[in-house]
Amino acid sequence: MNLEGPGAGAVPPLQPLSVGVLAALVTAKLAIHLPLLGRYGYFRDELYFLDCARHLDWGYVDHAPLVAVYAKVALLLGGSLPALRLIPAVAGAALVALAVLLARELGGGRVAQAAAGGAVLVSPIYLMLGSVMTMNAFEPLFWMGAAWVLLRLVRTGDSRLWLAFGALVGLGLENKHSTVFFGIAVAAAVVLTPLRRELAKPWIWLGAAVALLLFAPNLIWQWQHAFPTLEDLRNVRESGKNVELGPIAFVVQQALMVHPVLLPLWTAGLAHLLAGRGRAFRALGVAYLALLGIFMALHGKNYYLAPAYPMLFAAGCVAFETWTARLAAGRLRHGVRAVAAALLVAAGALTAPLSLPLLDPRDFLAYQAWLGVAPEKTEVAHDGPLPQLWGDQFGWPELAADVAAVVRALPAEDRARACIFANNYGEAGALNLFGPALELPPVISGHQTLFFWGPKDCTGEVLVVTQDDRESLERSCNSVEEAGHHEHPWGMAEENGAIWVCRGLKLPLSEAWPRVKHWN
Repeated sequence: MNLEGPGAGAVPPLQPLSVGVLAALVTAKLAIHLPLLGRYGYFRDELYFLDCARHLDWGYVDHAPLVAVYAKVALLLGGSLPALRLIPAVAGAALVALAVLLARELGGGRVAQAAAGGAVLVSPIYLMLGSVMTMNAFEPLFWMGAAWVLLRLVRTGDSRLWLAFGALVGLGLENKHSTVFFGIAVAAAVVLTPLRRELAKPWIWLGAAVALLLFAPNLIWQWQHAFPTLEDLRNVRESGKNVELGPIAFVVQQALMVHPVLLPLWTAGLAHLLAGRGRAFRALGVAYLALLGIFMALHGKNYYLAPAYPMLFAAGCVAFETWTARLAAGRLRHGVRAVAAALLVAAGALTAPLSLPLLDPRDFLAYQAWLGVAPEKTEVAHDGPLPQLWGDQFGWPELAADVAAVVRALPAEDRARACIFANNYGEAGALNLFGPALELPPVISGHQTLFFWGPKDCTGEVLVVTQDDRESLERSCNSVEEAGHHEHPWGMAEENGAIWVCRGLKLPLSEAWPRVKHWN
């Protein structure tokens, strides 16, 4: 059934699924990531998520709860870096498969299905997301899974599919709160296309209820904790933490993030959905434009729109397959397709060393200079020789060792009373991960969700403090000593600095604790 109505473009026939193509692309995706699972080190956010996995809850200050569940699975698998990174690699392979299914649902045959999966396979942003455990690695699965359900609904007219759509959106919200914008964008698309007829049926509203029901545990947690995520977002905005892009810069960043060579593909896909032969599925194109407008208006980071591109890749590949099929000469048709495939592979290979931990840091910088490109910063304060994604993977074991040296140098009486105060969640996560082998004392922090975990049994009589300065510590402590130093050539600059010993808090730690809250 064509829900878009007469004159809006007929729903194209459904082509057979190219199982061999799907299997080959999924295998290729895993083959790219599996040898690199142990490269570099734990990413700052991964260390935090492992800490959150040790404190499973229905909510956290700065993220939704599912990422802690993923990290918990990694802990159950041993907690090693390969165990942690295997999970986003599998998610990346699933996204490749989903791109193939999207192309098929849009009417694409073997060529379109292969090209759509191949585009996701080589795109720099998806190579990066498959390399690190973050909620961003899973967000495209929820968005594009919901998009696939919407395509099925348009194709079949089965309004009961709104229940599945709602389930994916609800789970997506438990993965990352920005899924709310995807829901808003689809709602706009429903209103602005003939899909609005669905509003007169119960199923779309039941689907919304399913989404709300699945999201309810996190909403309840937020309410119980006075909505800390909103406070955190307000702090980020007021502090100017994130780099704000204007509309033109944001669009330019989309092209660079996805891959410049893929720009004609996804723009063709957008045109195919809005005004071409794929306009039976116009709702997806409208949803993309709504998302683009939302993130530009909110000055979102460039990668916030990344989960939406597989559906545009799929539409663009269907348009490409249709166009080349009309070429009169078979030899010409095959030649054009072969050149496009070769260009896709070559372009992906060229940028892969920037998107994967393939090179040593020095070689990475040399390659980046040779290409004459460098990724734009997304946060103002993060500086270092490497881009943040890579720089934040260096220096954590060394930090733990440097802190351990300070602890070992304390007099026995102080060592027995000591705790470690980490000023950010990356440091706390590293010290919690590597600390037991080094016999470190308890680690506490006021940063993000660690604030809720409190001072534990620490008295505050002796604190070993990371990433701070003498002036601020002297306002809180009777005695301040610079007892060590941490430095790593490839780590982020803010992590390089003194390690302090603070003795004699001027306020009991229980009274001082509300003042250490640091949400940003």
